[in-house]
Amino acid sequence: MEQRDFQLGPDLAGKRIVVAMSGGVDSSVVAALAHATGAETIGVTLQLYDHGEAVGRAGSCCAGRDIRDARAVCDRLGIAHYVFDHETSFREQVVDKFADEYLAGRTPIPCVQCNMGPKFTDLLKLARDLGADCLATGHYVRRVEGTHGAELHRGADPARDQSYFLFATTQSQLDYLRFPLGGLPKARVREIAAELGLGVAAKPDSQDICFVPDGDYAGLVKKLRPEAAETAGDIVDLGGTKLGEHRGLIHFTVGQRRGLEIGGSPEPLYVVRVEPETKRVVVGPRRALAVEAARMTDINWLGGDFTGPLTAKVRSMAKPVPARLIGDRVVFDAPEYGVAPGQAAVLYAGERVLGGGWIADTEAALVAA
Repeated sequence: MEQRDFQLGPDLAGKRIVVAMSGGVDSSVVAALAHATGAETIGVTLQLYDHGEAVGRAGSCCAGRDIRDARAVCDRLGIAHYVFDHETSFREQVVDKFADEYLAGRTPIPCVQCNMGPKFTDLLKLARDLGADCLATGHYVRRVEGTHGAELHRGADPARDQSYFLFATTQSQLDYLRFPLGGLPKARVREIAAELGLGVAAKPDSQDICFVPDGDYAGLVKKLRPEAAETAGDIVDLGGTKLGEHRGLIHFTVGQRRGLEIGGSPEPLYVVRVEPETKRVVVGPRRALAVEAARMTDINWLGGDFTGPLTAKVRSMAKPVPARLIGDRVVFDAPEYGVAPGQAAVLYAGERVLGGGWIADTEAALVAA
């Protein structure tokens, strides 16, 4: 099995590494790599939810079966494993916020909220309480020792890079965190798991939103906020002309094309804006989605005194595009599409993550028909 650098010096004898274990193959391999260094290794799992079919469903994380898988890996490696119940914290910081964001007409990213709350804030405290020298996770990002301290860089495998979801990592957290999988492709990680005989070697990856059992986001919001979820309203064009009706704002996000059920338009229509105050869904042609700038809130900056050219990524699956940071606004060099309030704008200098913020509102670009 190959060795990975945990950036704790040449000799890890006497060191202690706490590994955040979700029960998946990635964190399981991190635990194995940490154990192979000779450092004392402890696996820690946060129980974040345990509702209904999510407990036994493949592709979840931090629920019943996944906790058992994490414990089985630790037993095979011969390391300690602890489970901490953080279901209340997860509900308040992630699940409830997810529902409230949808009702407010925004498009939430619960994975970032989870990293900002239970996974990093709570786990880091637990790791420090356990006297660990670092907390290691299975994220596909790289921690690079720079001239002025630790830097966050994109994962080496573009198909697995998770830097977009970690933009809110603070400098003090980054100093303590380790990401030993950042330089590996996913296929190699599964090979390591198989070589070690770990039962999770072929386990499916967790889905993006682990606490939605069947992928029905609207159904979850209705369950959590039944009094507000199914508020009907009008679907209107950019000029305010009524084109149809909808059965609830929670069924729509900016950039959506399907599910509008509007006929007779000479060109495809997309959701341009969701208005909770009027209960209207505003639609228009694709060019109406063009954005020239976005205002950010709660900006987290990891770039130090960096002032050079940068790129911005406004969706997890989007490619970074050239942009400028002017105060709290990210201004795109060319019109950008699919920029939705509630999502994040993450800023890069090449492979390095400079930081980012939450998109509060956008400024439309003028694009000719």
